[in-house]
Amino acid sequence: MSSKPINLGFGNMMIPDRIISIVSSDSAPTKRLVQEARERKMLIDVTNGRKTRSIILADSDHVLLSAIQPETVAQRLHENTEESDNN
Repeated sequence: MSSKPINLGFGNMMIPDRIISIVSSDSAPTKRLVQEARERKMLIDVTNGRKTRSIILADSDHVLLSAIQPETVAQRLHENTEESDNN
């Protein structure tokens, strides 16, 4: 399925089919997840120096940090899914 990329903020895009989960960044387990991804060199920071608000887990085992709220990313993902269903 070819769906158009969703915006993760600051012009950074990701293919929706690759997203496994979108989580908030404020819990201890997610902070450990980020640290482990950093150590494995699988962390991608697309915050442009802003505060991390959401963490996106990809099917490639990459962890992406975004400055956009998880609800906003999920809404963009949902809108993208509806768009591709209508086409």
